[in-house]
Amino acid sequence: MNGSTARGRRTGPPGRYAGVEVALAELRPGAEATVVRVESAASPAIARRLADLGFTPGTRVRVERRAPLRDPVLYRLRDYVVCLRRAQAACVRVIGVGA
Repeated sequence: MNGSTARGRRTGPPGRYAGVEVALAELRPGAEATVVRVESAASPAIARRLADLGFTPGTRVRVERRAPLRDPVLYRLRDYVVCLRRAQAACVRVIGVGA
């Protein structure tokens, strides 16, 4: 089987992003990753907000689910869930972890 489903939605093969650096916005529901950095192209206000929300290097993140039109997306990190627009999530660089 190439992928699994989460409530009927395709989530991609386990470990698809393992060891690969991508933007957080590129991950599918069910994927897990570790934050590497917030892109320097992000405005200082966005970078500060993301840091305040817990998107700091070394933090583990899991994509919980996304809205029907793919925006916004729910991410689980630490002990809570955060909702981000794809444009904000695109500023966060992560390395995928294996399933």
